[in-house]
Amino acid sequence: MIPLLICAIVSVTIMVERYLALQAAGSGNQLLTQRVRSLVETRRDDEAYTLVSKTPGPVAKILSVAIRSRDLEPRLIEKRLEEFALTETPKLSQRLNLLDTIITISPLLGLLGTVTGMIGAFHVVADPNAAGGPAAITGNVAEALIATATGLAIAIVTLVGYNSLGDRVKSVISNMEIAATQIVNIYSERAAEIELTTHETATARA
Repeated sequence: MIPLLICAIVSVTIMVERYLALQAAGSGNQLLTQRVRSLVETRRDDEAYTLVSKTPGPVAKILSVAIRSRDLEPRLIEKRLEEFALTETPKLSQRLNLLDTIITISPLLGLLGTVTGMIGAFHVVADPNAAGGPAAITGNVAEALIATATGLAIAIVTLVGYNSLGDRVKSVISNMEIAATQIVNIYSERAAEIELTTHETATARA
C-alpha cells in the first residue's frame, strides 16, 4: 500500500502542475494571434514584437521568432520556426511519461498486494496453530482486495488525467502551428510583392 500511496501522490501532483501550466499556455492564444496578425498586415511589426515580448506562453514565443526573422526568406523563416518548435514542444509534455508509468505500474502493484495477501491467507489455512483463525484469513483476503482496488482506482484516475492533458498539449501545439503559419504567409506575400515591384521596375527601366 505504501508504493501505491506514493504513486497516488505523484500522480495528483503532476496532473495539477501540468493542468495549471497548460491552462496558462493555452489561454488567450486566438486573441493574441488575431492582434499580431492585424499589426503585421498593416506593417506595424515593431508593435507586434513588443506585444508578443510582453506575453508569456509558447504561442507568443513562436510569434516572436517569426517577427524577428521577418527579413529572411520565407523558407528560412519556416526553418527557424521548426527549430524553435522542436525545442519548445517537449516542454509542454514533460513529466507526462511519469503518468504513463503510473498507469502501468499501479495495477501491477495492486496485483502484487493481492498475491501477498493470498499467500498470507493460505499460510493461516495451512497452519492449524496459527493465531487469529478465520479472522486472520479474512484479514489477508481483505488486504488482497484492497490492494487490487486501490491500484485499479489510481490507474483509472491517472488515465483520465493523462488523456485530458494530452489533448491540451495537442491543442497548444495546434495553436502554435496556426499562429506561425499565418504570420509566415503574410511575410511570404510581402516578399512576393517586393519581388514583383522590383521586377516591374527593372522591366520599366529596360
